[in-house]
Amino acid sequence: MKKFEEKTIDTEKIFDGKVIKLQVDSVTLPDGNTSKRELIKHPGAVAIIALTEENNIVFVEQYRKALEKSILEIPAGKLEDGEAPEVTAKRELEEETGYTTDHLELVTSFYTSPGFADELVYVYFTNQLKRLQEDIAGDEDEFVEKYELPLGEAERLMEEKRIHDAKTAYALLYLKTRGE
Repeated sequence: MKKFEEKTIDTEKIFDGKVIKLQVDSVTLPDGNTSKRELIKHPGAVAIIALTEENNIVFVEQYRKALEKSILEIPAGKLEDGEAPEVTAKRELEEETGYTTDHLELVTSFYTSPGFADELVYVYFTNQLKRLQEDIAGDEDEFVEKYELPLGEAERLMEEKRIHDAKTAYALLYLKTRGE
């Protein structure tokens, strides 16, 4: 893979935000020419494929400003500094759904948009949910509503583009091939 490697000459920091950092790297290409790469740096995230005792999938509906619409997604959230992915997964599950679990199985991890971002999402599975005694407050600027749906209904909502993100599409494919 070294034959495709690009060497960074210079990095210009553009923005350092709460969720992302933006930078423009000047690079030397494998053929010796130079180019610019606009990059998003992200701390990473988790997503949780959670099944209830009734074998329903737990979703949250949330407005996504970048899309200018609400979509249904599996519970997910950003890694905090120094926090292990499984800790983030349990925290996000609790905050967004009112459920907790003592059993999280790492399914996979993937890069969301490797052409311009380094965000790595860890996907966990659990079918051992316990309802919390009291709801845990989530982020003050986050408004979500929980849904529990069977796989067939979720697939229909994907066709309607009410479910329209990669991590949730992956979750449905995972469950379908798993036989849930």
